[in-house]
Amino acid sequence: STETSTESSMPKSLKKSCSAQTSISRYFGGQHSSSSRTQCGIKPSPADHLQRAGGGKDAEPSPPSESSAASRRSKSVYTPLEQQVVQLKQQHKDALLAVECGYKYRFFGEDAETAAKELNIVCHLDHNFMTCSIPTHRLFVHVRRLVSHGHKVGVVKQTETSAIKASGANRNSLFTRQLSALYTKSTLVGEDVNPVCRLGDVEEGACGDVVLDPPDSFLLCISENWDKPRKQLTVGLVAVQPSTGDVLLDCFPDGSSRSELEGRVLKINPVEILVPSDLSEQTLRLLHSIANASAQADDRVRVEKRDGAQFEFASAMNTVTEFYCHSQEKGSRSLSSVASLESPVICCLGPLIRYLQEFNLERVLRSESSFRRLSCESEGLILSAATLRNLEILNNQVKTHPSWRFWPLIKHHVQYQQLKTETSTPCNFLDTTSSTKQHLPFKPVLIVYFAKLKPLLVVRHVTGSRHVRIVFLCRLGNKTELFSDLSGFPVLQERTEQIQSVLGEIQDHRREVRLTLKAPALDYTAVSGQEFLIEVKNSLSSAVPRDWVKISSTKAVSRYHSPFLVDRYKKLLQLREQLLLDCQREWTNFLDQFGEHYHTMKRAISHLATVDCLLSLAEVAKQGDYCRPEVCENQHQIMIRDGRHPAIDLLMGENNQYVPNHTELQGDGRRTMIITGPNMGGKSSYIRQVAIICVMAQMGSYVPASEARLGVLDGIYTRMGASDNIYKGRSTFMEELTEASEIISRATERSLVILDELGRGTSTHDGIAIAYATLEHFIRDVKALTLFVTHYPPLCELERLYPEHVSNYHMAFLLNEPDIAADGECEIQPEFITFLYQLTGGAAGRSYGLNVARLADIPDPILHTAARKARELESMVNARR
Repeated sequence: STETSTESSMPKSLKKSCSAQTSISRYFGGQHSSSSRTQCGIKPSPADHLQRAGGGKDAEPSPPSESSAASRRSKSVYTPLEQQVVQLKQQHKDALLAVECGYKYRFFGEDAETAAKELNIVCHLDHNFMTCSIPTHRLFVHVRRLVSHGHKVGVVKQTETSAIKASGANRNSLFTRQLSALYTKSTLVGEDVNPVCRLGDVEEGACGDVVLDPPDSFLLCISENWDKPRKQLTVGLVAVQPSTGDVLLDCFPDGSSRSELEGRVLKINPVEILVPSDLSEQTLRLLHSIANASAQADDRVRVEKRDGAQFEFASAMNTVTEFYCHSQEKGSRSLSSVASLESPVICCLGPLIRYLQEFNLERVLRSESSFRRLSCESEGLILSAATLRNLEILNNQVKTHPSWRFWPLIKHHVQYQQLKTETSTPCNFLDTTSSTKQHLPFKPVLIVYFAKLKPLLVVRHVTGSRHVRIVFLCRLGNKTELFSDLSGFPVLQERTEQIQSVLGEIQDHRREVRLTLKAPALDYTAVSGQEFLIEVKNSLSSAVPRDWVKISSTKAVSRYHSPFLVDRYKKLLQLREQLLLDCQREWTNFLDQFGEHYHTMKRAISHLATVDCLLSLAEVAKQGDYCRPEVCENQHQIMIRDGRHPAIDLLMGENNQYVPNHTELQGDGRRTMIITGPNMGGKSSYIRQVAIICVMAQMGSYVPASEARLGVLDGIYTRMGASDNIYKGRSTFMEELTEASEIISRATERSLVILDELGRGTSTHDGIAIAYATLEHFIRDVKALTLFVTHYPPLCELERLYPEHVSNYHMAFLLNEPDIAADGECEIQPEFITFLYQLTGGAAGRSYGLNVARLADIPDPILHTAARKARELESMVNARR
């Protein structure tokens, strides 16, 4: 659509100079806009604040004009569209507004500059504001790109269609527009960002621009409650996934390091976090460190700060009470059940309701079945935040491959391929997978879960198979292709018949046109979206009746519409637009009908996901020569024969290059392994392998070993690597000891503790002392199963002090004698090590770090000097003995 601007009552020269001055000043700095307009004799208007409106609370609308004449003069400078945008921007100051203008969406003012920068498109000055635009059919791509960079995006749509408006009484007025949707990282729900595609297009890759949502897009809300008398911090959190309706609750005490909160945030892996403006500094540092953990801006977590008053218990309880008191939906959560939640949880739920109401997504918080507790210490294995990070359970630290945990589901997707190529309904899928499950492990469990998939078939019959099929018949955004069978939709059937009737009249009109132009073979043509054009050569234009309307022309031909075509084509466009509105209405009705069975479908799909996971794990176990572990609930032990790391074993290929190793830890016997050996010898890979096998066994999976017998663990605690934490204000050594402190306070005799090179971040004597005291504490007091990797030989003496509970091991290697220099001088060369990667009894005397220096291509002169210095220091130590 084309927007027309009103003419100013002032002289053209004054208007031109004033507009140019205000536009330039507004572009280079909005503060000068008002003054420049005053110099031109014009009162400042709300548009002067458009560029600053995106700044949040600091932006305030300008005061109303003192006289109506001044107000009329100020408004006359701006086009009606710009005035409309100013009003919308004042209502939504914190969002980038994409305003629908015909066949494109436009951004204005600061929004345009921001969008142009993020989308890498051109931004230019148009009338009074900077502007940039995107095509309507690419809206979902650009909205997702803006949202991924942390912006809140509002989509403003025209509420009138051009053909219907042209036939109405307000045909010459501005199109009415209103905000139709708001989007952030966690609220990408809607057709603007999730266009409907045909199933065939998805399979063939025709919808390559459609961005798939991540598996979890949680919005996390956090509140804190400090108990001064008890000096105890209690943290409450509520996480919701608007696209599925899943809601997680938790309330827990935490310390100054916020390790409990960090572990839960890493498990939830939110894309957006809602916090009060007065959040404690320690928690804010933690969240910023998590949010900025990724090097890519579009992977970072968005942190939204809200007024701290919303997180107060009284305010939050009022919001919760008002929200659940008026809920009349079937299966909605009762007020009494919500009121029984802990106070910190309610302090999160209230602001979360308010926030989701801005996006019209608050309905996801009503379902009783969606609420579940995040964790319970008595239910299973506890994996701390450091363990999740060090074992790469959820995310790969290198970011080049998915986490090892997802490899089975990505590498082996036989069932999904069968679903895409062989089936079209849940019935066929169940038949297909039922025949496959007979040949895989987990057979008893699979039978149980297949029985739980029956609701998929029930809902299919209730909603009607044609309703299910229509979801996959639509091209991008065209609702008229949704309905292949109109027998159940009388309104659409009637509208379609009306369209066919008009099309028939237009086709019949060709006979009259041919007689008029004396062209028996003449047919309509379509150019640039204009249909039913009568194309006549310019040399024959004298035969064209005077009442025909010329639509377009070239040097050779001219194209016309007869009066009959003008009337019928106008009617056809109106009917087509009305059909679109009717299809949208029917589509909404279908979604409402489907929503009645949503929770039943959700539970069935959850069971289907479980079946998919079990089938994938079974396929991996079958192909990877895994064994079924024996889990002994009443025994405290870890016994693994020929254990392998599942990811490294896969990377090594099919040549059996990975060296398997044994592990034997007994709670009432030798429960501590002190592991030494050369750098790069495979110590860290070995201890990760043991931990991952324990996780896989306890989750019910087969494990990469020839035999495994394990007790039930209550937690796995790890301390590996060396890195500082600038956001938390911790040095490398401080971070190391903080993790060790957390393990000391939480580990029990039923835990697996893994400490990799504790004490290396300080001087040798202090490091040995800390490592010695910590390890002895675990041996004597905690009595946990412990794997301790070290380069400190004095720690191996603990085997002599505790022979029944401690064993020394090292990673085997071959030592090659260094070569002597050819010139006869005895220049000392670094040793050359051949790694065997085999766990062997006994302690290693040295770590052979110079060998790694050679592997890292350190220059030879430096290596020779280092070897000579190492020999001198070793001689000095031996002389003191």
